[in-house]
Amino acid sequence: MSSIFTLPTTATERDIDAQKHVNNTVYLRWVQDVAVAHWRSLAPAPARDEIGWVVRRHEIDYRAPSFPGDAILLNTWVGKATRLTFERFTEIRREGDGALLCQAKTLWVPVDPVSGRPIRVPPDVRKIFSVNEATE
Repeated sequence: MSSIFTLPTTATERDIDAQKHVNNTVYLRWVQDVAVAHWRSLAPAPARDEIGWVVRRHEIDYRAPSFPGDAILLNTWVGKATRLTFERFTEIRREGDGALLCQAKTLWVPVDPVSGRPIRVPPDVRKIFSVNEATE
């Protein structure tokens, strides 16, 4: 596993649904938010400009509810990183008691930000994010 990147956030009233807890779509937004923050924090400037990302697949397991005012920790890391895909894992936890609220596995595909076509991620960039770099 590569280094865990953590982004804190807080559940707000706008995040709450009719069941009076954080809506499932908010967890999905948080999965994307922490992935983008992780990429921006580590990727070299040229890579940030030359590589965009699209999601090919999300797998999400919701474990426990979250409520307005909860301090939340968004934790992410990259698993297998190939030239054509990055496997990313996310855990969302309540900060106060450490309760696991949500787990996600996402397959991200690098794209040219102008054309939207898939591109390859250079080995030096893959290595920054994953100890499980693959040669595919």
